[in-house]
Amino acid sequence: MKLQIAIDLADSSTVLDIVDRIYDVIDIVEIGTPMVMKEGMAAVKRVKEKYPEITVLADTKIVDGGALECGDACKAGADIVTVLALSDDETISDVVKTAHQYGKKTMADLISVEDIGTRAKELKELGIDYIAVHTGVDMQKRGKTPLGDLRELVQAIPSSMCAVAGGVKLETLEEYVRERPEIIIAGGSLAGAPDVRKAVLDMKRKMSEQG
Repeated sequence: MKLQIAIDLADSSTVLDIVDRIYDVIDIVEIGTPMVMKEGMAAVKRVKEKYPEITVLADTKIVDGGALECGDACKAGADIVTVLALSDDETISDVVKTAHQYGKKTMADLISVEDIGTRAKELKELGIDYIAVHTGVDMQKRGKTPLGDLRELVQAIPSSMCAVAGGVKLETLEEYVRERPEIIIAGGSLAGAPDVRKAVLDMKRKMSEQG
């Protein structure tokens, strides 16, 4: 089971300040969509150049132009590239093909997908490496969590392909660990913590104890 930190509210000049403190204890560093939208692949490139051993995920949320967008992310150093599960199958196939040509992996984001089980099985057949349930920030404001979606996902595909994101924090971590997804993604609860290294270590410890 891997822990992924989602870094959204930063830029390429400050993201390294976070990574410098956790590079040896975190499993995956996500360069979040807001950073990608603002600066393209600059942060991905800077993190990968300084820490080539770290697994870097570019949260591109590709919805069209799969080969081009994925290729740009892979060339910048992304090890995992995300695509929206709502995208056309042809787009998803192009993302998979391109990423695999570079020796990289893909993650499909199921945000806003209603039939999680069916779509997850389709994505698996299309060659996606990881599939993530994701409760967006706006839905979190209404009290929604990704726990129910995760339970549906792990019933549909192998847990080794599953990831979960959306308001995950130390206090609720046990519920997600119990479902044994391959990747647990935490954003603000880690990146926004007063001591990011302590927050990562606390979460990793709890994952180990419960896993």
